[in-house]
Amino acid sequence: MAPKILLATSVSWTSVARLAGAFAEAGCLVGALAPRGALVTTSRYVARTHRYQPLAAIESLRMAIGASHPDLVVPCDDRAVSDLLDLYSAANRAEPAAASIIRRSLGNPENYARIASRSAFIAAARKLGIAALETIPIASEQELDSCLMQIGYPAVLKADGSWGGEGVAIVRNHDEAVAGFRRLSNLSSRWRNFMRAVRRKDSSCLSALRAPQRHAISVQRFVAGKQATGAFAVWQGKVIASLHMDVLVAYETTGPASVVQRIEDRDMEEAARLLAQKFQLSGLHGLDFIRDEKGKVHLIEMNPRGVQASYLPFGPTHDLAAALAACIAPSEAVTRPAITADTVAFFPSEWRRDPASPYLVDGYHDVPWDDPALLRACMGFPGVTRAAAAAMEFGVPGPAAPNPSFKATFAPARHTS
Repeated sequence: MAPKILLATSVSWTSVARLAGAFAEAGCLVGALAPRGALVTTSRYVARTHRYQPLAAIESLRMAIGASHPDLVVPCDDRAVSDLLDLYSAANRAEPAAASIIRRSLGNPENYARIASRSAFIAAARKLGIAALETIPIASEQELDSCLMQIGYPAVLKADGSWGGEGVAIVRNHDEAVAGFRRLSNLSSRWRNFMRAVRRKDSSCLSALRAPQRHAISVQRFVAGKQATGAFAVWQGKVIASLHMDVLVAYETTGPASVVQRIEDRDMEEAARLLAQKFQLSGLHGLDFIRDEKGKVHLIEMNPRGVQASYLPFGPTHDLAAALAACIAPSEAVTRPAITADTVAFFPSEWRRDPASPYLVDGYHDVPWDDPALLRACMGFPGVTRAAAAAMEFGVPGPAAPNPSFKATFAPARHTS
């Protein structure tokens, strides 16, 4: 029988819907646990959807697993990872079947606490010999001052438990450092979560209103350079497929990429291999790096979930969905046609960022022509501004300008796979 995949998400990211298509094309039966109106629920590749209830997240996940009996649960955002770990803790004795599915999906759940701590994770990576930027935990403004005397300016402040670029501040002097520390320390306040829920139309933020938690803060050494990112599939501690990319265009300094270029990089590949083995991982994961002016990559953090590029097919050993499907049911796995261009412009983010971007024509513009309902949903409704579209895609404000005509922006024939 076809392997059954359950995608778990608390957000409405385009990449989740694209990942559904990737697994379906690889021979899987795909279900999705997602909020009402999430883009993944529009995809023709999703056989069954389950409603994610932010105020009853663990129960939503428990019911979805019980109803679908998946071979693998793939979390697609950090909140979904946290939900899976919480369910594993609750189910480890009372619900051995659910606990077994989560362990098969994530690898060893006991190792995720160390992955979630930015400073502890980087310390583990450096101990493995991976070039990772020094990251020091701090608990007060006094410790912040002492740490910055050691690291110097500029520096990067990061909050554990944050994602999507929100819990990061690049600081260049003492005043910016203090302001950044206070802002990141306040990420979980009831007022901030209420405003995020309203601004992003993300009801999941309401769950944090009941029990706000203080985020651990760390300071990371700053290295000038450009972003690089990796996505990899792991099965029982072994990397089975990987993609490595330089970021050509990103939404703001710490935001998601909208254009990437696929590369081969032995240091990035070795980092993925060592970390997968160290933490005994399974499933989809991502690593973020900075490539310095000499071309050397420095690891800055890990995303223990499906990331933006996870669905892209670049052939054998570079197709993450197909590799996982083959581990679950080798006889049912299907080889997907490979993208031949190395430069990929993500849809709709690059089109929204700049409708006249040369990457929409010169690169592979990754439009979901095979998923019409998703394509229409990504386009939005008449009168939706680019600011609203950017907020839907990234959870951050974008430039206020009318959404241009889709047909006038590019021709479908140039970008079919």
